[in-house]
Parts: sequence; structure tokens; C-alpha cells
Amino acid sequence: MSELVADEGVAGVSEVVAAAWVCVRDRRVLVVRANNSDAFYLPGGKPELGETHAEAAARETQEEVGITLKPDKLNLFRTIEAPAHNRPPGTRVRLICFTGESDATPAIANEIAELAWFTTADAPRCAPAIRLLLDELLRAGLID
Repeated sequence: MSELVADEGVAGVSEVVAAAWVCVRDRRVLVVRANNSDAFYLPGGKPELGETHAEAAARETQEEVGITLKPDKLNLFRTIEAPAHNRPPGTRVRLICFTGESDATPAIANEIAELAWFTTADAPRCAPAIRLLLDELLRAGLID
């Protein structure tokens, strides 16, 4: 999610729209940290022209952690809205989060510097939208 572009919205407020994959294993969620970033995100990014959110989540997951997902097998989990990390003040992110099964092992690729498996205890290391997602995963009984 490190290469998102903000779009001008109402009254000069910018919004970043991104799609991401939520992978939970052993009560932890997969997160990544891009080069030159101090916060963890989900594998994901901004849809390309003509691409659905599910297609974007699948493409970005492949590019960032090497896992192939089928967009038609992804299920909408939540849409998270929060302040955008490392963006100008007032910029918001709308993160469309999908779940989908894969037993493949994630690996660092492209702009990703680090990957990890987080619980809610790791929230301070995450971007604001991911902190909210961790809360949602906890409420759903999926992570600790």
C-alpha cells in the first residue's frame, strides 16, 4: 500500500482508496512494511484503471508477498476509513478489506521491506486504518 495516490475530494480534502487482503493464521494477521515507511499495512494498494477492488487486492498481494489469489474467491470483510498515514494533513484513506483462503507462504517482494504476523498488541506499529482493522478482527474473534 505504499504507492497510493490521493484524489481530491470535497472541499480540498483528499481521499486514498485502496484494496487489501486480510490473511489471518493462528490468530494473527499478515502485515507488511514498505521500504521507507515506519508503519505496517495489509498487502494491498490502489486499483488500476478498470480494475475492481477485489482484482486490485489480488494483484497487489501477488506483487507484495508473492501469493496468488483469485479475485472471484475474495470476500468483502470491512471497509475501514481513517486518517491516511504519511500523507498531508486531512488526507483520509478508505481501505476495502477482503478475506480469501490461501495456504501459501508469504515472502517479501518489490517495495516490501518486512512482513510480520500481528495481534492487537502490535497496533502501535501500524498505520491508523490497520489499527482500526485490528479492532474489527478482535471483535470478530479472529485475532488476539
